[in-house]
Amino acid sequence: MISVQSLRVEFGARVLFNDLSFSVQPRERIAFAGHNGAGKSTLMKCAAGIIKPTAGQISAPRGTRVGYLPQEGIHVKGRTLWQETESAFGETMALAEKIDRLSHELTKLDPRSSPYGDLLEEIGELELLLDSTDPARMKPKIESVLKGLGFQTKDFTRDCSEFSGGWQMRIAMAKLFLQEPEVLLLDEPTNHLDIGTQIWVEQYLVNYPGAILLISHDRALLDTLCTRTIAFSHGRAEEYAGNFSYFERESVLRKEIRLKQYTAQQREIAETQRFIDRFRASANKATLVQSRIKLLAKVERIPAPEQDDAVMNFKFPSPPNSGHMVAKLEGISKSYGQLNIFNGFDFEINKGEKFAIVGPNGAGKSTFCRLITGQEAPDDGIHNFGHKVATSFFSQNHADELDPNLTVLETVEAAASRESAPQARNVLGCFLFRGDDVFKKIGVLSGGERSRVALVCMLLRPANFLILDEPTNHLDMQSQDVLQRALIDYPGSVMIVSHNRDFLDALVTKTLEFQPGRPPIQYAGNITYYLEKSAEDEAAKKGAPKLATLGTAASTNSSRQSVPGVNRKEQRRIEAEQREIRSKVLKPLEIEFAALEIKIAELEGAQVTLTQQLSSEEVGNNSGKLREVTNAVEKISRSLEISYSRWGALSEEIERLRAKLGIEA
Repeated sequence: MISVQSLRVEFGARVLFNDLSFSVQPRERIAFAGHNGAGKSTLMKCAAGIIKPTAGQISAPRGTRVGYLPQEGIHVKGRTLWQETESAFGETMALAEKIDRLSHELTKLDPRSSPYGDLLEEIGELELLLDSTDPARMKPKIESVLKGLGFQTKDFTRDCSEFSGGWQMRIAMAKLFLQEPEVLLLDEPTNHLDIGTQIWVEQYLVNYPGAILLISHDRALLDTLCTRTIAFSHGRAEEYAGNFSYFERESVLRKEIRLKQYTAQQREIAETQRFIDRFRASANKATLVQSRIKLLAKVERIPAPEQDDAVMNFKFPSPPNSGHMVAKLEGISKSYGQLNIFNGFDFEINKGEKFAIVGPNGAGKSTFCRLITGQEAPDDGIHNFGHKVATSFFSQNHADELDPNLTVLETVEAAASRESAPQARNVLGCFLFRGDDVFKKIGVLSGGERSRVALVCMLLRPANFLILDEPTNHLDMQSQDVLQRALIDYPGSVMIVSHNRDFLDALVTKTLEFQPGRPPIQYAGNITYYLEKSAEDEAAKKGAPKLATLGTAASTNSSRQSVPGVNRKEQRRIEAEQREIRSKVLKPLEIEFAALEIKIAELEGAQVTLTQQLSSEEVGNNSGKLREVTNAVEKISRSLEISYSRWGALSEEIERLRAKLGIEA
């Protein structure tokens, strides 16, 4: 679909990448990985034709449509939501308008004339072309995509200018999905989406008919969707035949192998050079010395491995001790004009509890944060803090309150306590402010950079109750991991408004869900538990038949139970179909899956053994053995890449079939 050949992009003296080549096949899903500023968005803009590369070219077959969703900067006005998304079917609408215009002209012609016949033939050809675009599905498809992205029917007639920046991005995404270009370029598509919408987008992209190139800091999305990863680092790009988690594992192994190869070659070069230096003046060894000099000149030098960016960690300042009850809301009501947010709402958070706050935009999450921190008073009800509770609240709005005349370091040091001030430089490094970056004025920073400064200021204040509103929006994977580890070890109470499933799952123990028009619901578990439980509750409300009952009946042929609304004859037919699927489709896949797991375990064991041999003196001192072992490691790595890819595909297919049959894993 797209071919990238010998691409080079540079800005001044800085080279983002050089001699980059890869191709994108139909229906491929490729992730771009790397820290902020590594060149991911630049490459995507090159592929979209927005930026011209310094050298090389990007080509695609004639007629290939490429759709690009940027991170920000989209604003539409002067058209309703429906008109804007309907414009995705511009060609279909133009065909229909042309047919109407020609049909009107046809009525003015003599049916017996030659022009009448020619025009009638042209209309017929256009109608055939219009039928191939299936215009009858246009309206339901628009409705389906808009509702999947969180819009309501009443929004369809609203002017696009009434929607905020996050919703503007959803409008642009809806148009792209409806246009269905052959190649989809998505730069942080889930940044402004709630968890429910994220899941819908994820499923939509899994089934998308074209190829997808994706930049995202959402590990769950990358792992579910992508089967190839291109990683950018230190001006180079490397390909990995797997998802993001595979890239993380494999990149560590590749670095180890490169380091061992480089070390072994340097040792060999040094020995050769010592021989040359020792016998250079000896007439008897002149021939041997010249031979070694020529041999050394022909050696293809392995470049020195780049130093990894230092992975820094920090700990929160020791929080002051508090009572068991941290904050409590009793009978809280809150309205803004005619809009009722809460009515008689009760809530309590205790010492050490860590809550995720989830729900669609506009459901009341931010209002709840302001109420629980005491920044906003309720219309009715009681708000109480516990004994010696000290709160610290991070909001995206705090970035706008920073003094533009202070440097980054001055701003952070002013916010830090005496205990945490020495950590200021370290914590700034954790959140992408390194070297001279700390001396930049706040006024010259981008919105995302100012948001990160505000986050660091909040983290360095001693507190035993943290409230964070979308803290990961402008953080790369490494910074997210640093923050996540610090919060896991933090002994105080935490409430986090976030849509980042992977970030929240390992951290929170309770989930509070907000939905417009209904009281908040508390779930006693993390995000995975919340999603499973809410899906069960939704299925129960709709009275969905329990597939597990069917699966059990099909697999055990005993304790058959009738399914509500299905007669006995129909149930027997369903059970027969399930047995056939299990025996003819599922069972062979399970056998292959089990054999593949054994093969992967054997390959991984062999890989570990060979990697250990690389570090042994026997292999390191013998260039022939070193090459032999290195080639064997590379061969096994390629076999593992193929096996991992097949393992993932088999796993998904087996899970899909088991879900269809109602069989628990």
